[in-house]
Amino acid sequence: MIQDLPALYSRDDMPSGRVVVTGMGALTPVGLDVPTTWDNIIHGRSGIGRVEGFEIDDLDVRIAGQVKGFDPTLFLDKKEARRMDRFLQLGLVAAQEALRDAELEIGPDNAERTAVLVGSGIGGIGTIVDAAITLHTRGPDRVGPFVVPMMLPDMLAGMIAIQTGAKGANFAVASACATAGHAIGEGAELIKRGEADVVVVGAAEAPVTRIGLAAFDSMRALSRRNDEPQRASRPFDAERDGFVLAEAAGMLVLEQLEHAVSRDAHIYAEITGYAATADAYHITAPSEGGEGAARAMRRAIDRAGLKPADVGYINAHGTSTPHNDRTETQAIRSVFGEHVPPVSSTKSMTGHLIGASGAVEAIICIKTILEGCLPPTINYESPDPDCDLDYVPNVARASRIDAALSNSLGFGGHNTALVVSRFE
Repeated sequence: MIQDLPALYSRDDMPSGRVVVTGMGALTPVGLDVPTTWDNIIHGRSGIGRVEGFEIDDLDVRIAGQVKGFDPTLFLDKKEARRMDRFLQLGLVAAQEALRDAELEIGPDNAERTAVLVGSGIGGIGTIVDAAITLHTRGPDRVGPFVVPMMLPDMLAGMIAIQTGAKGANFAVASACATAGHAIGEGAELIKRGEADVVVVGAAEAPVTRIGLAAFDSMRALSRRNDEPQRASRPFDAERDGFVLAEAAGMLVLEQLEHAVSRDAHIYAEITGYAATADAYHITAPSEGGEGAARAMRRAIDRAGLKPADVGYINAHGTSTPHNDRTETQAIRSVFGEHVPPVSSTKSMTGHLIGASGAVEAIICIKTILEGCLPPTINYESPDPDCDLDYVPNVARASRIDAALSNSLGFGGHNTALVVSRFE
């Protein structure tokens, strides 16, 4: 007969269900850590440039956002690093930064209550292409044994657990550009359900490859401003002509409030609202008027116990594509009416980080609250009558806010909205 398991908490010591952020890590086209990324963002510095590292002369798009100066062997075992796709390298190093920032060590006492929920919209695309070329040119016997673990999107979650010893729930999210939004939101839900005290959440992406550039360009999704790369990503501007493909990793450490307080952790902010919806409309285009995105925003704000007027800043999905920016503007307007808070798209500086976007942008929202500074939308030069909000054009703005909203909208009709709030 199976005996009843002991209660996790006594009736008088039930956790509050509040989820806080105690650690952050990022590798982006504008910085190799969170402080550098934030400094460049608020100063409006672009990380977009001519692609380096592979042949591009025959491509129509030759610009991207790359993580420059990144040497994985400074952080990872050299032999192991060679057996990792770049998205894995980026993700592992960002997770290391987040855990160091949280001053969190995982050991026998907390391993089973520490979960990892991270993802990638694309996974090891560089590895897949290289292996396919090897198969075609050199034969099946030359395809390496590490191709499978290098290409699987879930391997990042597994490797973070192997590195840290985290033995709680461990799985991956893959929902295109909404990946990190889902990972953060569902990681918070794990804590609220009492299944974990700590969850490492986020995403990593390394899509800047020949196939990545050619494939997205074949959809006419990318900007072709090859001669002026730093002006190419221009969300909400009337002259926008597509997004700029970019790579990055963003990771956060989420904790159950009482757990964080018990170890005297530094608390950056609180995850107060999360919602996920589907457009059920089209494989790449958003639903008319941004109906799905609007539902996600309303639900997230409601779950945060707030009203739209309580939100002081929106970090938009804002990709710099004609249709997306117009539709997201309509969605925001439908939720906030005539009282829309300032909106900006930091993709104007980082480029589109695909699955990692939501994690990096959640970190930016948290820094916005902490620093009292709204990041700008750079390259905003020609107003579009269909995009008529306050996009914090070109220059950062001082402003105290207590709650920020982050939107992530992915191919396939995936929508997430996160509300992060000042911790009090």
